Amino acid sequence: MTATSPRTLADELRSRSDAELAGLLRARADLLSPLPGDLSQLATRAGARASVLRALDRLDTFALQTAEALAIAPQPCPYPVLAALLPGGEKQLPGALAALRARALLWGRPEALRLVRTAQELLAPTAARPSGTGLGPALAETAAGISPSRMQDLLAGTGLPPTHDPVSALTALTDLFTDPERLTALLAEAPDPALAVLERLAWGPPYGEVSARPGPHLRWLIDRALLMPTAPGTVVLPREVALYLRGGRAHRELRPDPPELLPRATFEPDAVDAAAAGAAGAALVLVEELLTAWEHQAPPVLRAGGLGARDLKRLAVALDTSEPDAAFWLELVFGAGLLASDGAADERFAPTPAYDTWCRRPPEERWLHLVTAWLAGTRVPGLVGTRDGKGRLLTALGPGLDRGPAAELRLATLRLLADVPPGHAPDPAAVRRRIDWELPRRLADETRGELCAAALAEAELLGVTGRGALASFTRPLLPHAPEGATPPCVGAGSANGTRGGEEAGNGRGGEPGDGAGADVGADAGHVLGDLPGRAEREAAAALLAAHLPAPVDHVLVQADLTAVAPGPLDRELRQAMALAADVESKGVATVYRFTPASVRRALDAGWTAEELHAFVASRSATPVPQPLTYLIDDVARRHGRLRVGAAGSYVRCEDESLLTQLLADRRAEGLRLTRLAPTVVVSAAPPDALLAGLRDLGFAPAAETAEGAVVALRAQPRRTPPRSAPEPAPDTPPRADDALLAAAVRAIRAGDHAATGAARAPAAARVPEATGPPPRTPADATLRTLRAAARSGGLVRIGYVGADGLAAHRVVSPVRVEGGFVTAFDHTADEVRTYPLHRITGSADTG
Repeated sequence: MTATSPRTLADELRSRSDAELAGLLRARADLLSPLPGDLSQLATRAGARASVLRALDRLDTFALQTAEALAIAPQPCPYPVLAALLPGGEKQLPGALAALRARALLWGRPEALRLVRTAQELLAPTAARPSGTGLGPALAETAAGISPSRMQDLLAGTGLPPTHDPVSALTALTDLFTDPERLTALLAEAPDPALAVLERLAWGPPYGEVSARPGPHLRWLIDRALLMPTAPGTVVLPREVALYLRGGRAHRELRPDPPELLPRATFEPDAVDAAAAGAAGAALVLVEELLTAWEHQAPPVLRAGGLGARDLKRLAVALDTSEPDAAFWLELVFGAGLLASDGAADERFAPTPAYDTWCRRPPEERWLHLVTAWLAGTRVPGLVGTRDGKGRLLTALGPGLDRGPAAELRLATLRLLADVPPGHAPDPAAVRRRIDWELPRRLADETRGELCAAALAEAELLGVTGRGALASFTRPLLPHAPEGATPPCVGAGSANGTRGGEEAGNGRGGEPGDGAGADVGADAGHVLGDLPGRAEREAAAALLAAHLPAPVDHVLVQADLTAVAPGPLDRELRQAMALAADVESKGVATVYRFTPASVRRALDAGWTAEELHAFVASRSATPVPQPLTYLIDDVARRHGRLRVGAAGSYVRCEDESLLTQLLADRRAEGLRLTRLAPTVVVSAAPPDALLAGLRDLGFAPAAETAEGAVVALRAQPRRTPPRSAPEPAPDTPPRADDALLAAAVRAIRAGDHAATGAARAPAAARVPEATGPPPRTPADATLRTLRAAARSGGLVRIGYVGADGLAAHRVVSPVRVEGGFVTAFDHTADEVRTYPLHRITGSADTG
């Protein structure tokens, strides 16, 4: 190494720019919590096992293959040696190294590249575990524990002269196996069955089983250290021999380039937007139908939580959809905070008060509310009906459906759709292959594929895509994917562990191949967990509004008692038509049919025949046909001949023969009817149950007051108490914004400056002198000042009550204000500290 080569990761981090440090913290968000006090702490935490695992899990395939090759290469590894292990990937290798370096998994100049030790331990093969390369451990690792006499026997078997100690014997064998000419000469003497064994083990797995008395060809290999014992009955092919047999390749199949997103079909962008907007409008109607249905018939909550299978099936029939799709819509409105359990003794699911607010918003904002909740959601509807690890059945709206990576995989899938030109619908199989390349270690292959397929299907249902292509109004919701580039799969879960040793040091160079000049903000800075901000949501809503068809305020009533909606109906008309007619078919034009039951339903809701006639006449763009007029009049004439009131309950009718018919009907036995007078029958059932029972028998009863006036016994829409939407449960921390990252970098730099004892400016030049009593301001004003300083990076004077109960001055640079605490660099103490907000008496600008 040269004199300028960094000796540790901390040294390398000190040489990085602020933008590069911010990129590291963005890529590995777990390093931010808690905020490191200096760069040495940051380097130590970057080498913690849990954090390194998360970073590795978010590498793409070639970056991971590069890390695996480094793990089996000599340490430190010169760039040419690494390139020789990855033939065919020379063009992409600098980018892969830049990705590893940006995530603090790699350090050192090109002539001496090193993996962070924890990464090497995780990726390097051992005597019990091969690596992703299929290679086994090195000869030195397999020879550990072998007796000196056995080492001399191995030397004799290979024709090497004896040595005086096992170390020199191991060195001689290693030199032999790394010398292609000498190893070729040795293998030229091998019997053909022995060569066949080596060929089978060369590409992995490198382990084999042998009997207590191996055959001559196996004995030949064992006696020459070409197969080394790892356990009784088990042998392994040393890494040096396998690399020779592979021609120096670390991987059998190198995958430096992502799979191409082959198009399944290509459409005009306007056609895609039209299809997506139609699906978005249909989604809003379906959500409203779902929640309207549960306003009056709220299903019960199971004792273990969730919705019963029968209720899910009943909902699927009512929505004219499949049960899996019904589960998706339920989970969507639940995640959006529009549906919840009411918490009553007889607990039931019902719409929340937020649903009423949602209904009053414009269509594009309602859609955006649903899509935003979907993008962030971690509940997986596809798990409904399966069983968890303890054998418990998973139900819709029940516990156990959260999967941490769901949102990350969903956004990754959508960003792949955003990478292709507008109107191009990628083949779903190609999308799956690309996701597998982007996130090879993220989840099991089968689970990853299921989440990818679910994301594509749900996007089509919601109108995020149309005909399989991403809609133009959805693209603003994916603002962080670099245009025309593969979105790097990075991010991390929280991990606060630390690790000692020289791990806190590594370095970087600035020459070709080390990635020092890479744009970290465009690579490591991209986090799949990013969600759209307000500006992006407003842009998407504006674009969608231009594509949504204007709601129509009329229908076309036809002579066959059907009414055709020539487009999406406005909400008032749609609700009225759902009450007075039955939906016969859905699609571009919804078809309703007026039936005796639907007309009676409208009359039961309190409409009069005159009001129903007036409604049809005012909302039909065609003349009202005579059959519909006759139908309304005929149902209205029979409606209310039976009157139900409250006693236990009673039935009154001027037509004595009709009551006689009712009493003679055996199906009415359950109503326990008793005749008190020629025109009056009483029942033990309550009025609403009696009304329902009589309607089931084919009668058209009406409820009446004590004065005899007809009333509508329509229940008030059920609502839960105010409920918050369930919090998603991702396995990654939330993305830090640019302001927080800049403040964090400033604080870490300042802490490192203090910790390393570097020359500092006089205190008076660095921090304005605090005079007078500590600041005292209202809590809300204090909070505003601290948050503004965290955004701008300014200095703030605060009054802080210490353990002694006395308030003292502090001059701080706030980094984060959340959860009742402020994290800041304290210029008074020259370190990063966290202060409880309730102990801060006030704040003031330093000026």
